[in-house]
Formats: sequence, C-alpha cells, structure tokens
Amino acid sequence: MSNFDAAEIFRFAVRIEENGEKLYRRAASISDDEKTRYMFNFLADQEIKHKEFFGNILRTLDFSAFPYETYPGEYVEYMRNYLDRQKIFNEKNEKDSLGISDIISAVNFAIDRESDSILFYSEIKNLVPEKQQGKVDEIIYEERRHFVMLSDFKKEVSK
Repeated sequence: MSNFDAAEIFRFAVRIEENGEKLYRRAASISDDEKTRYMFNFLADQEIKHKEFFGNILRTLDFSAFPYETYPGEYVEYMRNYLDRQKIFNEKNEKDSLGISDIISAVNFAIDRESDSILFYSEIKNLVPEKQQGKVDEIIYEERRHFVMLSDFKKEVSK
C-alpha cells in the first residue's frame, strides 16, 4: 500500500477552474447584452478565486495525512476516469465551446459544467483532511450558487 498523489487531484481542480474562466470570458465576449456580459465576467472572476483556493490547498497540504491506496495510483486513476466521463471544463470542451454562437447555448453549457463541477468537488472533498473539508464545502456552495444563477438567468432570457 502507498499514499496516493493528492497533488495531481488538486492540479485537476486548478485546471477545471482555469478552463471555466476561459469559457465564461468567451460567453461574455459574444454577448451584446450588458447584463449578460456582467454575469459571465462575474462567473469568470469567481473561477479565478476558486483556482487560487485550490492552488493554496495544493501548496499547504500535508500529504502524509491522506489515506492509503490498495495499489499505487488508485485514486488518481479513479479521478482521471471520472473526469474523462464528465464534461466539466476540460480542454476538449473549451475547444467545443468556441462553437457557442448564442447566449442560450452558452448558458446551457455553463449550467451543465457547474453541475459536473459540484459532483467533482463533492468527490475530492473526501480526499482532503477533515480540517480542510469545510473549505471545499464553500466551493461546492459557490458552484451551486452559480448553477442557480445561470438557471434563473436562462429562465429570464428564454421568456
């Protein structure tokens, strides 16, 4: 048995937030509506804060406190496979998002990514020491707020 490489999990989280910021900046840039641009730029700024949060965790974690794996790479393999099945904000989807041509498709894409992010962060919460799980809960809470904000916005612009 060996300790898993938690650092790689948090590098995934940082990358998700970087790609989320790119998506939101792209969505803001295609909008002619000031309120829409503001919302997407706000969400992009939130992704920057989340990236910094996960970067700080990465720099300060005591990796000896993590659980043992039954074989080397078990948790990282699980998370890679998990992420491959999710769309979240990964590079492939960033390229796909360049085809977003209207606000509704951008909002739908973003709603799905926020939902995927909630699930991902709920998974990694179990991998951080108990004293830091509250911080991951804060990120999950913010991702839920983003999901609701986008859902409400979609209803508003779909009228």
